[in-house]
Amino acid sequence: MNMKKPLFLLNFLFCFLIAHSQDTLTVMQYNLLNYGNYTSYCTSGNNNHEQKDLYLKTITGHVNPHIFTVNEISQYEFYHNRILNEVLNIDGKNHYRKAALSNIANSYIINQLYYDSRKLVLHSQSVIQSFVRDINLYRLYYRGDGLAQGDTIFINCIVVHLKAGTTGSDKTDRATMTASVMNWLNKNALPGNFLIMGDFNVYSSTEDAYQNLIAPVAQYQAFRFYDPIDKPGNWNKNYDFAKWHTQSVSSGGNGCQSGGGMDDRFDFILASSPIMQGEKGITYIAGSYEALGQDGRHFNRSINDQPQNTSVPAGVLNALAYNSDHLPVILKLKVNSGSTGIKEEHGLLSSAYIYSGSDKQTYLCAWSEKEMRVNASVFDISGKLVSENVYQIAPGRNDLPVNTAGLYPGFYLLNFTGNSGKSTTLKLVLQPF
Repeated sequence: MNMKKPLFLLNFLFCFLIAHSQDTLTVMQYNLLNYGNYTSYCTSGNNNHEQKDLYLKTITGHVNPHIFTVNEISQYEFYHNRILNEVLNIDGKNHYRKAALSNIANSYIINQLYYDSRKLVLHSQSVIQSFVRDINLYRLYYRGDGLAQGDTIFINCIVVHLKAGTTGSDKTDRATMTASVMNWLNKNALPGNFLIMGDFNVYSSTEDAYQNLIAPVAQYQAFRFYDPIDKPGNWNKNYDFAKWHTQSVSSGGNGCQSGGGMDDRFDFILASSPIMQGEKGITYIAGSYEALGQDGRHFNRSINDQPQNTSVPAGVLNALAYNSDHLPVILKLKVNSGSTGIKEEHGLLSSAYIYSGSDKQTYLCAWSEKEMRVNASVFDISGKLVSENVYQIAPGRNDLPVNTAGLYPGFYLLNFTGNSGKSTTLKLVLQPF
């Protein structure tokens, strides 16, 4: 056996474990309530976009989000640019960028993503479905230490605004929209760092729209989402969930804002397993999820009623009370940057990742553009060869069992090499069942 390869792999793993730095990303999702969209009830008198700009400046200036996704912004690009140039890139700031508009569904209110270009780059964007409203997928990558070597971390933000209403058909429409998301991901994406965020308009965790995401059918399990606060139940008009309600900020309403006070949990950020477990360079920071301005003491009241709400500064509370009838939801992500050993493109295969099947067997999921024969070798952290196998790879997707018989839980490296000499190395983590 060539003794240079285990030494190389050992050095590779050593760099993987120690050559990294940490950063934190703040993510905010906010329903802006007809920003720039004037109707018979949301008018220039009770929902003026210039006044909303002042409120938004205060809110975003307090949070300083690195990822800022929104619902209910006008379909006209003028208003998207206005938030970028009159709200975010002000007072010496010029680092925010936005995604391109999409409106296949021809809705009068659409989604948008703004991001901090000092830390993130928008790699691509897609429309997952366009029933009722577009559901947008924005794929970002992190400007980490390893970027120059082609090594980076990706984060995918799916922004949704599900059908509103309480009728059976409204609930069916919401379920159809989230089922379309899971089906699209299963057909078009690799499991990884995904957030799904937006105004879900659901009233209970038992609704199919929510269940499709957090308890999907078996074929979609690789894309399952998790609720960071893990608070299932009937959220509507339920005091037990007062800390997590996001609508309505006003008890009386103003003609544009809904009334009724804080009694619904409509706004969410859900995360995939790799984010919750920190498997692909990004980890949810436990306890960071919050509804901004929600102190849990204003059930069925306006957020600025008595008792005094001190969860945010007074100016921020005032802005939240009048900008929209929703509260923003926020979470924080820890980024382990540097030599992650996770590359978007592999030298040998189009893409590859390791997963654990329901049968507790470890599998290699590999995509290839052509048929090939590869030699697979598993090395432990000392560089010792502990397992070998040969695979016949077919064009397209291949799900191949990895021989881990007799191996103890811990870190390993899976290296596979083709006849051309090109190779790919993946981190393999064996966990006790």
